[in-house]
Amino acid sequence: MMMNRILSFFAGVLLLFAGHSLAQEEKASVQLLDTTTKIPIVGAHYHYKSQQGVSDAQGVIRLKYTDTDTLFLSHISYGTWALTAEQVRHAFRAAVIYKEQEVLSFQPITVFAMRSKMTEVEELSLNVQDKLSHDAGAVLNQIPMISSIRKSGSYGFDPVLRGFKFDQINLVIDGVQTSSAACPNRMDPPASQVAPNMMEQIEIFKGPHSFRYGTSFGGTINFKSVPTRFSQGHTVYSRLSSSTESNGGIYRTEGVLGMQSANYDFGLFGSLSKGSDYEDGEAISIPSAFQRASIGMNLGWRLSEKQQLSLSVTYNNAKDTDFAALPMDLRSDKTWLLSAKHTLSVNRKHLKSWDTVLFATRVNHLMDNLGKNLVPRMVDAETDANTFNYGGRSEGIWAFEQGRLYTGLDLRIERANGERTRAFLMGPMAGKTVYDDVWNDGQVARASVFGEYHHSFTAFRLILSGRLEYNHASANDVNDKFLSNNPETSKTQINPNISIGGLKDFSNGLSAGVWLGRAQRSGSITERYINSYPVGVDPYDMLGNPALNPEINNQIDLTLGYKSAGMSLDIGVFASFLQDYISSEIDPNLIPTMPSSPGVRRYLNIKDALMRGFEITWAQRLFTGHKQSLSVAYTYGQDRVRNEPLPEIAALDVRYALSGSYLDTKLRPTIAFRHVLKQERISTAFGETKTPSFSVVDFAITYQVLRNLGATAGVKNLFDEAYYEHLNRPLAGQSRAIFAPGRNIYLSLFVDMM
Repeated sequence: MMMNRILSFFAGVLLLFAGHSLAQEEKASVQLLDTTTKIPIVGAHYHYKSQQGVSDAQGVIRLKYTDTDTLFLSHISYGTWALTAEQVRHAFRAAVIYKEQEVLSFQPITVFAMRSKMTEVEELSLNVQDKLSHDAGAVLNQIPMISSIRKSGSYGFDPVLRGFKFDQINLVIDGVQTSSAACPNRMDPPASQVAPNMMEQIEIFKGPHSFRYGTSFGGTINFKSVPTRFSQGHTVYSRLSSSTESNGGIYRTEGVLGMQSANYDFGLFGSLSKGSDYEDGEAISIPSAFQRASIGMNLGWRLSEKQQLSLSVTYNNAKDTDFAALPMDLRSDKTWLLSAKHTLSVNRKHLKSWDTVLFATRVNHLMDNLGKNLVPRMVDAETDANTFNYGGRSEGIWAFEQGRLYTGLDLRIERANGERTRAFLMGPMAGKTVYDDVWNDGQVARASVFGEYHHSFTAFRLILSGRLEYNHASANDVNDKFLSNNPETSKTQINPNISIGGLKDFSNGLSAGVWLGRAQRSGSITERYINSYPVGVDPYDMLGNPALNPEINNQIDLTLGYKSAGMSLDIGVFASFLQDYISSEIDPNLIPTMPSSPGVRRYLNIKDALMRGFEITWAQRLFTGHKQSLSVAYTYGQDRVRNEPLPEIAALDVRYALSGSYLDTKLRPTIAFRHVLKQERISTAFGETKTPSFSVVDFAITYQVLRNLGATAGVKNLFDEAYYEHLNRPLAGQSRAIFAPGRNIYLSLFVDMM
């Protein structure tokens, strides 16, 4: 009842301001600013209907507003870009346009915008679907080179990038903030703690080639928040979206309400998602109930012309969520994410800005087996666990005639503790209760200095990136049994990371690049301190190893690109030579803590492993308003010591999409086809089985009723295919994997006045 009142009030506020329109002044000033440094973009050329010119010494352009025209901009350092009529309207209200320097695109990086910039309608349709998602891991699955480990049908999708997973991927928010899964089984991976309706863009740095945001061992996934924007006068902005799905009875809603002026930008946001069991393509019910809510606020404050302070607070609450592949279900998962950022625009000859960020994250996780249908029920089990992350980052940006330098230092401290309670109901232990420590109160502290330099030559660009990390791991409350197997529980390691790469542009639209990188990563808290808990691919207990050597990734990436007026083609090939790769093997001398476990695995280093693969992306504009795209991704992994494939590597993935635009871009249908090949390269050492190929067709149609009001309807898995991904875990106690949902009809409505 209370939630309905809140939503009703929210909707009323949205409608109250729906009529607010932009006054068409004779001329208005809009300032062009660098997204990172907030420094004016001087000398940018613009063309807006019959108006054209160049931005002045303050980065300001003066225009007469029209509500139907596109604004075209170009700058030698920022490239060429365009703003749709809707984006121009936002820019006039905020009196500012932000643009990232084009140097970011030199690296092997994929930028996935939460708002597509193609047309106004496409922007809204992508916006509502992505921002309604309760799990950022599900958003990442739209990218072919990313797959997900799934232990639940609807929650906690754990991303795998080119075969790299868990702590091999550096997943951060705004380049610094992170969280750690408090669940030993990673019911709550870091991606699940990201609130998609706060995000504007996702950057995916492939491989060990950019170390600004951390040790990018297999890659970095950087979720970029909506930047602080100021306006000339007091302005209210808002958004409300809702959707429903037929398969699983899923309901989602999200919204934003905020105010901004010349000196502040304050926004409140919230989201709520809830669902029940769904049916797969064979009409079998999959336990997948979930409930997730997020609420938070962002505050940006202009302290002076050169200083800005930003504060962000997010609270996530998930409860009563089924994990069909695990012996327990999520009962409660409560997370706080706090951050504060200070930005100083120096704008001297070379030093342009200095940013400092402090952050803290706390995750409290409770799971149990009380809702599981166990026959016979031998034990009631519960785990209460916590993780903490806190630290900071300080970075300066220097600009030179043909280059840009990023350098700074950061600190990240991670700590985990928890206890499992087992109350025995049957057998010789009946009536007794046993308490097990989960992580030995493990802690890892990382202090680093980093630098990255971008230099532009004539038709050639060079990037150097490096990081030196001091890594200290310790256990504050060591279990006696763990200590008997690991006499030394504290270790300090120094991890150097370095990369060099370049991109050559040719006059015919071709470009080619080569990137060489070396990254070194110390073991995670789980890999070092987990205390006999089944957290791996198979049901074996896993025992941590504090003596693990850092694993090393020596990688080469080759890129080839082509762009013309109506087509683009990007090809990326990589080879990764891994030393001291962190894996595990069965130790017959160790006894498991649970009778259901077949034995114990212990983490160790594998001397030699290999990964290689490729990605191809092709896009083409067809006749008016139509376009098509094709993407292919493949990864090959090999354990050279065991002479068998590495576990949890997804099969070759092919995706094709065709979209159209009708009724002056108001009506936009899209049909998408996906085919995944059979995965026959499996790890027998980890009990993997072959996964059959499958094909899936999705259809969606978006209609823009009014400028700020629209709807999307669609069908996922149109032909009710019965299939599962290779990384989907099997149902607990069964050999059958968690199958994907069968045919699913959905409807979304949205009001957007951002």
